[in-house]
Amino acid sequence: MKDATAIVGIGQTPFAKELAGTEVALACRAIRAALADAGIAPSEVDGLASYTLEPLVEMDVARNLGFSDVRFFSQVGYGGGAGCAVVGHAAMAVATGHARVAVAWRSRKRGSAENRPWANVEQVIEGHPAWSRPWGLLRPADEVAMMTRRSMHEYGLTRDHLANVALAARKHANRNPDAVMYERPLTREQYFAARWISEPLCLFDNCLESDGAVACVVVSAEQARDCRQAPVYVHAYAQAISPQLQPMTNFFCPDPLRGPAWNCARDLWAGADFGPGDVDVVQLYDAFTPLVLWSLEAYGFCGRGEAGDFSSASNLEWPGGSLPVNTSGGGLSEVYIHGFNLVTEGVRQIRGTSTNQVEDAQRCLVASAEGVPTSALLLSGSRP
Repeated sequence: MKDATAIVGIGQTPFAKELAGTEVALACRAIRAALADAGIAPSEVDGLASYTLEPLVEMDVARNLGFSDVRFFSQVGYGGGAGCAVVGHAAMAVATGHARVAVAWRSRKRGSAENRPWANVEQVIEGHPAWSRPWGLLRPADEVAMMTRRSMHEYGLTRDHLANVALAARKHANRNPDAVMYERPLTREQYFAARWISEPLCLFDNCLESDGAVACVVVSAEQARDCRQAPVYVHAYAQAISPQLQPMTNFFCPDPLRGPAWNCARDLWAGADFGPGDVDVVQLYDAFTPLVLWSLEAYGFCGRGEAGDFSSASNLEWPGGSLPVNTSGGGLSEVYIHGFNLVTEGVRQIRGTSTNQVEDAQRCLVASAEGVPTSALLLSGSRP
């Protein structure tokens, strides 16, 4: 698969606390925009990849947008772990000849409280959550809070370190007109004055609850030369489930803080021609601030237990940081669409069109969620 395919189109809807229209309608708007960006007609699409959490079927999208014969379609589970995987599946379909033009997307309406999974109090809880939710771990924030306490105990992680992540994301969003938090500054004082969501995580350690849709178009490297935009190559791709994993409650493994991102990183770098030191910019899943710090360690940008100190020198910010992270504002301050907006920001960085453009960015890591079955991509602006 190495550099055999490229992302040639990206598209999105507006992002907001609440948008009119169904998730099907939002998905179609984002996909149509991505195809227009690539200069490809909807009738040419023959591959589809999306999340299992989509409350719609591929037929709805194909019918409404006028696709012709769809020859490949797949869905990936586990929410935040799927963002890179759906692009990886689209790339695999194209690289192996199962599709010529593949579209990957995520559409989401969760700004309203009733649209959030834990709002359904009448639901019968089954599986491993039946052993944790009766004791107060009701939401993902509660589960991540437990792991954050563990990280504080073992490695000296502090709330100042978490604030570094939140402040960097907000600074980037303040320069991104499409971000929900555009021109809404956040100070360290405001961070520490915020209400608790699940101690030690405060309001600003948690992602936005928002509506929107994002999509991208994948074709072969050869076809990419004829598209409207400069190609962004899918250099490497990996997925991983670590041994004995329980999503979000990895409390019973020998090492609870070594999640599936470590396995994913191992395979991702094994399939790449470069390493962490060669990456110009990274986009890391940030439903919660500590996930960013754990991913920095897992993907090799700093040592085990060192991410907190790594964040303290403004390394995560642009301009000035040694490793700019989530340059659109990410899920914390741009929009939360289960991490798919991180993919499109990675593409913009390679194209040179980001609102927080890293100079001469040619290599970008995009990583989905730590703590659940996950995935990652390496994007490149050049092909050997």
